[in-house]
Amino acid sequence: MNEEKQQTVSRRKASVTQNDTRAQTDIAEHTGQGSDLRPKDTRWFTWNITRSDWDILIGSTAIKLLLYPSYRSTDFEVHRNWLAITHSLPISQWYYDTTSEWTLDYPPFFAYFEKLLSIPAYLIDPKIVDLQNLNYDSWSVIAYQRTSVIITELVLATALLRFIPGSVDPSVQRIISAALFLHPGFLIVDHMHFQYNGFMFGILLWSILMARNGNKLASGILFAILLNFKHIYMYLAPAYFVYLLRAFCLTPSGQVEIKNFLALANAVIGVFIASLGPFAVMGQIPQLLSRLFPFTRGLNHAYWAANAWALVTAVDRILLKYIQFTGAKIPVDADGVASSSRGLVGDTVFAVLPQVKPIHTFIITIICQLAILAKLWTNPSTKSFLTALTLCGWTSFLFGWHVHEKAVLLILVPLSLLAAERHAYFRTYLIASVAGIFGLFPLIFTPAESVVKVVYSALWLAGVYGLLSRRVYEYPKSAIYVVIDLGERAYLAGFIPLLAFVTLMSLRSHRNSSPSNGKDTTSSNLEFLPLMVTSVYCSIGLIWAYLRLGFIYLFEESTYQGQLSTIQ
Repeated sequence: MNEEKQQTVSRRKASVTQNDTRAQTDIAEHTGQGSDLRPKDTRWFTWNITRSDWDILIGSTAIKLLLYPSYRSTDFEVHRNWLAITHSLPISQWYYDTTSEWTLDYPPFFAYFEKLLSIPAYLIDPKIVDLQNLNYDSWSVIAYQRTSVIITELVLATALLRFIPGSVDPSVQRIISAALFLHPGFLIVDHMHFQYNGFMFGILLWSILMARNGNKLASGILFAILLNFKHIYMYLAPAYFVYLLRAFCLTPSGQVEIKNFLALANAVIGVFIASLGPFAVMGQIPQLLSRLFPFTRGLNHAYWAANAWALVTAVDRILLKYIQFTGAKIPVDADGVASSSRGLVGDTVFAVLPQVKPIHTFIITIICQLAILAKLWTNPSTKSFLTALTLCGWTSFLFGWHVHEKAVLLILVPLSLLAAERHAYFRTYLIASVAGIFGLFPLIFTPAESVVKVVYSALWLAGVYGLLSRRVYEYPKSAIYVVIDLGERAYLAGFIPLLAFVTLMSLRSHRNSSPSNGKDTTSSNLEFLPLMVTSVYCSIGLIWAYLRLGFIYLFEESTYQGQLSTIQ
């Protein structure tokens, strides 16, 4: 009996201690100083990998191996050519080479990464890194490059596993981590279309994890490294700048933490010196920047990203058709008549609406980010930072210059970490995920792979919805919420007829383009229609979800705190 009483007392003491720690953490999160109070998980080699984790890794790897012979975009040859450039040429010529049209246009760390990959590539098959061997497509290069994506994606896998220990609800975090690792966006863009996004988003998630665990210096260093792998992550830089300045370089009262500021500044400068230093010594920074920021490209990418400019461009096309049909006396720019209607790479010229220049997109993006950054400044908590990070990337995606459709992953990845906060976040995540993933579908247009992308995405969506929705569901609070709920359900249901329309149009286009048919002018004119409809419909969902999350962040976050606010 005495032993039982002692055990009971011990459990009560442990419970009180845990509650006190959680209370301290809640206070710290609201002041942005959680790093000093939150217990740090230092068990780097205690991964607690479960059987289900191994099953996910093995199962997903098997699917990716089966996709080896699948469709390969021009990006496959782009990266093969970069292997050849970094292996065959001295560093002084990397950003000057024009042997092929696929010139090196990523920051130096990615060039160094390609250089490392080129070493085993040469040992496997020297033709892979032959600069003159354009469009090489033997099985050796296919197997090597696809394997390199799978192996480097382990950076993503390890980061997602490390999110589970220390989370408020490990079972929910395990679902989110699995959903991210199995994300259709990575399967479509990396393992079919071909890129290395899993590897780089792994670095981003490690950086976010360091911020969550209170190691803000490591978070800033990792983000600086990421910027030097791919400069598109500049979309997220404003949120990082404000968060690290407010939560790491300043005290709660606003005094400068000189030691922290110097440590962060020196570390970031050191990263950029390691990346850009050799090119600065050779006087090649202007050439490097011209490769990284080709503003001579048009407002829209060849296939419009599902952003605000897709809507604007579609409106311009509709106005042009209206003028041509009715003969209305409205000025029309002759250069804009043929622009943006075929998915061609080049400058976007509007026929009716005023022209948009790079400076316009920059100003709009900055203005839209100001309110988000102001809120982050006043509330630099983990949850606030993650939400602001998502919204900054989202703003840049919606209003940036020459945005690629693949950049939607900058929204979907950090947004996934917010999915289980409550129903409002989950519904935002659901709408953005469906619209964002569907917006990637046109990247894969071959019949067999099209079946894979649709079936895989549908199964992924059903699994995520089934596992998370019941955990966060809330009844609508008022009539307006009922209307919003019905409207969102109708929008999501609209993807079914949209998929049917795009499929039928693709079959029609394929049939009319077969050698047995003559030239079909009508079909030629409608060739870009499925892409335009897809971009426009997906952009509506992404814009609505952006406004939804922005409203939650600016007006509701302070009154409702979810699981991220009490991370231990």
